[in-house]
Amino acid sequence: MKKNSKLLVSFGNRVRKIRKSKGFSQEAFAFHCDLDRTYIGGIERGERNVSLINIEIIAKALDITISDLMTELGGENEYE
Repeated sequence: MKKNSKLLVSFGNRVRKIRKSKGFSQEAFAFHCDLDRTYIGGIERGERNVSLINIEIIAKALDITISDLMTELGGENEYE
């Protein structure tokens, strides 16, 4: 997989958009998730391939389902 793949960038943009809509700064959100701020920044820039456990943590911190977090990430074959 390429660094900064379209899927990772799309996921990061989605996290950033929802985080901001909930009024969290990146630092406050990282604290709320109990994850490092630089890790959250890496996710939002599409630099991190996030584990399923951390996806669940992020979704819970945003008070949304994992399914809602993954909405708008693109079609089935868009990232090949």
